[in-house]
Amino acid sequence: MSFTTEAKLELIRRYYHGCSTGDIDAMLATLTPDVVHYFLDPNPGSQPVISAEHLARYWRKVQQLHDGRWAVDAIVGEGDSATIEWTLFWTPPHGAARVATRGAECYRFRDGRICEIRAYYQQRPERSTELQDFPYTARGYSRLGREVSDLHPPPGAATT
Repeated sequence: MSFTTEAKLELIRRYYHGCSTGDIDAMLATLTPDVVHYFLDPNPGSQPVISAEHLARYWRKVQQLHDGRWAVDAIVGEGDSATIEWTLFWTPPHGAARVATRGAECYRFRDGRICEIRAYYQQRPERSTELQDFPYTARGYSRLGREVSDLHPPPGAATT
């Protein structure tokens, strides 16, 4: 049976649900033990995170510090890979207003799990980062005040 784009999307949704709730077991269920997550330099914490256990603990810490909520906004899948657009809604330190960081990630899969993530985004804690004049709302993307997308509704909700 082939690993369809829909199956990849569902796996990434489950991974992001674990990230958004700090649920280590949920994240571990989606990752190969030797997963590597690469980050774009010079963002804070741009060193790769290696192993499922380390990655799950990393995102649990981020969740606890910043009340992060991830949403998948778009996906393209082919072969053993997929590329997504995502939004991370989070609260910077010191009582700053909630912001949205948008980015893209390239995923590789092995044996039905995520084995590699390459993240591309610019982290700006003082403000949201978005494409200027892009019609996020009209295209069903997540946004501040609606931290879900048409493609990534809350767990248990019907998907389109």
